[in-house]
Amino acid sequence: MKPMARLGVGIGWRPEIAEAVERLEHLDWVEVVAENVCPGHLPESLLRLRERGVRVVPHGVSLGLGGADRPDPAKLAALGERAVALGAPLVTEHIAFVRTSSPVLEAGHLLPVPRTRDALDVLCENVRIAQDALPVPLALENIAALVAWPGEELTEARFLTELVERTGIRLLIDVANLHTNRVNRGEDPSAVLDGIPLEALAYVHVAGGVERDGVWHDTHAHPVPPVVLDVLAALRERVDPPGVLLERDDDFPAEAELAAELVRIREVVTAGAGAGPASRAEDPEGARGGDGGGADPGVRGAPALDAARTRVGLGQAALLSALVAGTPVPEGFDRQRIRVQARALAAKRASVVAKVAPELPGILGGPGPYREAFLGYARNRPMTSGYRRDALDFAEHLLIQDLPADPAARRRLTAWWRDRTGARPPGRLVRWARALTGRAA
Repeated sequence: MKPMARLGVGIGWRPEIAEAVERLEHLDWVEVVAENVCPGHLPESLLRLRERGVRVVPHGVSLGLGGADRPDPAKLAALGERAVALGAPLVTEHIAFVRTSSPVLEAGHLLPVPRTRDALDVLCENVRIAQDALPVPLALENIAALVAWPGEELTEARFLTELVERTGIRLLIDVANLHTNRVNRGEDPSAVLDGIPLEALAYVHVAGGVERDGVWHDTHAHPVPPVVLDVLAALRERVDPPGVLLERDDDFPAEAELAAELVRIREVVTAGAGAGPASRAEDPEGARGGDGGGADPGVRGAPALDAARTRVGLGQAALLSALVAGTPVPEGFDRQRIRVQARALAAKRASVVAKVAPELPGILGGPGPYREAFLGYARNRPMTSGYRRDALDFAEHLLIQDLPADPAARRRLTAWWRDRTGARPPGRLVRWARALTGRAA
């Protein structure tokens, strides 16, 4: 496998900290959430960073390559367009599933794939489809997970190793996720690092979190703790990572604190200088990995792969339905963990909808009443599309029930809904019919 392009030390670019990021000293590169930028209207901050020679890497969150369905060509094309617009040396995504097609459900979150032969076969085929469609190399990230699948056949290390061997994919290793899985699932980060092909490493994520009641929450909203830096140091003992990036997605600290975290990360990386094989070649094309063109020894024929997709899809649909639609927990899962994960998904959904539709909390009387109303709505109404559609569906749900109770607030919500849908609000007869249908269901 060819050496990976050298990236250096960077930070996740977010609009809330764009000015602070531009002022950071010795910044080598940034990563941007791919779905949050438009190729034709790139933020001025990113353009200025590029002019300075700071590399920009798009990081996707919505492909769901670990899902049972083949990758959406439109999503692949959109990711590729962002890579080209940003002049990126590679793009990254996750080893996760985020939706199901039967029933149509959206998690709004990265969920773990089962470490089974079926799931690995499906993932490998999806990766090959993505690799063929994208104009730049692809790397995939290990995710943090609260829920473990029953009946898994492979360890995390073996699963990642076979994925690399069969597809030539590069790995984005998140050391915070390794720590999260140590706390939540009893998985040893050292065993993962010892067992995976570190020559396939594209770069590393570092992020903060917090432990509550024995569960580690990978929040990206807290400072990076020493235990995560210890995992980074353990990785550095084994390999010289081509790039290391600090992720911070919420509750942003003062600029000086961000700079200090980057300094600590750089110190960990440089302290291990001389340890492990170096990865310094300036060869973006090497990020494709593998020798190219080789047949996958584990590939199945089309009928067998279709059968595997069906089995994986049934399992993922049962899990996601339990998490977002209140259906029974599938056999073998930890019911308490499922409840915790379901609450976390609903809370995240409420928070993201409030961000994409910030007017709603104000219309409904503040964050508290908004959150109470949204969680009541979400309890039996799973998301079937994106967050913007979810915000509109939530508003329509309230209007059908003649809510909010305050007439002025209801008029404001009606106007908000009408402005975004271009439609007339449902009349009383429609509201009655929908309410009756909902009760019957």
